[in-house]
Amino acid sequence: MVMPRKVAAGASAVHAEMGAAGKNTARKSSASLDDLTRTVMNAFLIARDAAANVPDLFTASSRMAFLAIKECEQELDVVERLMDDRLPAAITRVNEARARQLLTNLKSSTDLERIGDLVMSMALRVQARSGKIPASDVKQLVEMAAKLREMLDVVYKGFVELDLECARKVLQMDKDIDRVCHTLFQKHLLGHSAQADPSTFEVLLMAQALERAGDHTTNLAEDLYNLIEGRSLRHAPKKRAAT
Repeated sequence: MVMPRKVAAGASAVHAEMGAAGKNTARKSSASLDDLTRTVMNAFLIARDAAANVPDLFTASSRMAFLAIKECEQELDVVERLMDDRLPAAITRVNEARARQLLTNLKSSTDLERIGDLVMSMALRVQARSGKIPASDVKQLVEMAAKLREMLDVVYKGFVELDLECARKVLQMDKDIDRVCHTLFQKHLLGHSAQADPSTFEVLLMAQALERAGDHTTNLAEDLYNLIEGRSLRHAPKKRAAT
């Protein structure tokens, strides 16, 4: 099982940083901006760790995996609040290139926070179930979680290395999550198994949460593209964006 990473020196350190946000900002503006970027980069790893704990949650009903996901979700909330608190003042003191980096940090922290929320909502559904999830469903849900983790690894590498190919790869990988999610929905809805077992809808909601987390990861890939190329893919047709 993968235990969650800490943000900077831990969530408490981020809270302390938020409390001191207004102090000495002009004198240390460059270092402060770099700190914001490092904090968001850590948030990528926290979101990745949340996804990495999902297989243990499904296959072993691991309480430790559930608590790890919960801690990741809480730390991602802290990062988003930190960005909301500090970015408005920071962006007024920088040039266009640095402003683009800050805006990317803000958008990334929002998407990462949503990924944490979605994985947490899925974990809560797993914990609330009284019966076991069918093995075939577990296999497909674990496959989706593994692909989500891989996408987060690749997009993180892309941001660290400013590698446009990583953005393209993530946009392609999202199709794999969509495919598995579509297969689950077809199996349960077209096969009428939902009528025999109403709890099947819980499985579909879990799959939908992972699929939406994948969509937020593609948003991160699009933000990486914008950071490198200076133009957005957000409103381009999906087929064109993927190529």
